[in-house]
Amino acid sequence: MKIHEHQGKEILKKFGVTVPEGYVAYSVDEAVEAAKKLPTSIAVVKAQIHAGGRGKGGGVKVAKNLDEVRQYASQILGMTLVTHQTGPEGRLVKRLLIEQGVNIEKEFYAGIVLDRSSGRNCIMVSTEGGMEIEKVAEETPEKIIKVFIHPTEGFREFQARELAFALGLSGDAFKQCVKFLKALYKAYEETDASLFEINPLVLTKEQTIIALDAKVNFDDNALYRHPEYAALRDLDEEDPLEVEASKSNLNYIKLDGNVGCMVNGAGLAMATMDIIKLAGGDPANFLDVGGGANAETVAAGFRIILGDPHVKAILINIFGGIVRCDRVATGVVEASRVVKPHVPIVVRLEGTNAIEAGVILEKSGMNFLVAHGLKDAAKKVTEALG
Repeated sequence: MKIHEHQGKEILKKFGVTVPEGYVAYSVDEAVEAAKKLPTSIAVVKAQIHAGGRGKGGGVKVAKNLDEVRQYASQILGMTLVTHQTGPEGRLVKRLLIEQGVNIEKEFYAGIVLDRSSGRNCIMVSTEGGMEIEKVAEETPEKIIKVFIHPTEGFREFQARELAFALGLSGDAFKQCVKFLKALYKAYEETDASLFEINPLVLTKEQTIIALDAKVNFDDNALYRHPEYAALRDLDEEDPLEVEASKSNLNYIKLDGNVGCMVNGAGLAMATMDIIKLAGGDPANFLDVGGGANAETVAAGFRIILGDPHVKAILINIFGGIVRCDRVATGVVEASRVVKPHVPIVVRLEGTNAIEAGVILEKSGMNFLVAHGLKDAAKKVTEALG
């Protein structure tokens, strides 16, 4: 789960991570009032959306006085902000962060993420702050310094010092950076985060280390332990179909294709998407209905898939291991009678009671295209696109 920058900074501040003073604003008047509370005459007006590259898109402005705060807040609030992460459709800006100005001397990067290849948390720093870290990794990977944290030993003092040295810091700034990184890692672990990204992490002319930006993502599977963080979810920043799927406990990710996929199991879903591509089709979604593909979950899946106007055909691919194929077939028939899909439906059921399932589909009186094998299913659904 993603949260806004201002929310992430409030959390970091509770763990002793240094952040600029700032206030969220939902209107132009609130933005001006927030600027009056700041300790500096210069205020930064920042669009709050779940995407990076806001500055390049015109979503971050430095205001020298209250008149400029009002001017920039009026421009940014309500705009459709397009960045390299939003796609061409952009995101509507509904809130702002009004933050104190900072005298920047140097910009750095700091990030924490789980490295799945080693099974350890990885802390990264770079002297190339303010840039897209993906670009740095591609063009100058040697400028990204990483340390891996042993799960039982935790983040050690020498590792924090190693990272601070790598940034070229010394004196009081070095000590502050060590303290900053230790507080940042403590926050990452205790909040069950999946990603922390501070870009830029800055050294001010006053020799203070500050998180000028903060991207915080949480592990969805651990949110039950943190209801206070779950409450920070902004549904306006998520795809409506993905929100609807989460209400039905379905794992759904919208894609750009025209073949709707309903599958049980993430691995089978990925394989299904691959074979659709090989057959000349284009998957419209990833949808894992899990082990219990009954009438309710299938109906919910139909509604979500058909909520995408680009879908021209649906492929249902279920392996009957945990759930019997005849029960799935019954669920598909019942759900189809309720939802009444208006596009061709290809059904491939394999596993326990697959033969009985085929009989149920054939006797349903509904125009299902029954496939035998994964390759046949992909062929039938691409042909059904017309």
